[in-house]
Amino acid sequence: MQYSRLVPVAASAYALQAGLACIFVPKAEDRFYDLSGAAGFLSTTLVSIYYPYIRSRGKISPSTFLQLPHLAPRQALLSAALVVWSFRLGSFLAQRAIKAGGDSRFDEIKKDKIKFTSAWMAQATWIFVVGLPVYISNVIPASAHPPLRGPDFISLALIAGSFALEVVADRQKSTWRREKQENKHEESFISKGVWGWSRHPNYVGELGIWTGMFGLAAFSGALPLSAAVAAAASPLLTYFLLRHVSGVPPLERAAAKKFGDDKKWQEYNRTVPVFFPWGGYE
Repeated sequence: MQYSRLVPVAASAYALQAGLACIFVPKAEDRFYDLSGAAGFLSTTLVSIYYPYIRSRGKISPSTFLQLPHLAPRQALLSAALVVWSFRLGSFLAQRAIKAGGDSRFDEIKKDKIKFTSAWMAQATWIFVVGLPVYISNVIPASAHPPLRGPDFISLALIAGSFALEVVADRQKSTWRREKQENKHEESFISKGVWGWSRHPNYVGELGIWTGMFGLAAFSGALPLSAAVAAAASPLLTYFLLRHVSGVPPLERAAAKKFGDDKKWQEYNRTVPVFFPWGGYE
């Protein structure tokens, strides 16, 4: 595999986020951060599809971008899954941030231009590394991909099931918040539905999606071992960020500060796993 084919993909990720940072950092504007991340995933996917196609043709013409390059079923499924996931999650988070008037994650750094710019560059890194299963599959010729087999359908089932879990978790929490604003309940925190299985079921769903994407790409037989190992960075980074950096830890700290003396929270905290539904409460 020629890893140089991934250079334009990485360059597009950083170029887009740098350009958006030039627009939003001076304004300390954080409401469109997640939407910009979704745009980054979409643009890098397009680059991973069209760059090998353009390179094989040796020239660019107006008709080049009007024709969809031939994709193997695996490439099409991976690309479509990424597009659907990024569009759904990006629009959902953007709507939430716009409605709230901002993103609380950046309250302490958005006035610091260096730190806020670093957040945009970190997002570019996230886009490139997490999307590797898709990008690596796309830069390999379609003819190198074998037909879909049994393990591929297991990976697809994991992607679909995990996507459904993420969507259900987000919708249940949105409904809970709306009903609380309408005084339909007096609950301090959500603990029903999938939120009774895990304290962070939406994050479990996201990890499942990228684990499935990795499986669909890496176990295809089309990727050399080194490329399959590189693709593993996607679910590993996703787990590390969600479980130990920007996902679970700040939410758990905020909840402990807000509900620490609430006996119902203490019971919820004691009986509902923090991440995976099958255990682990800290």
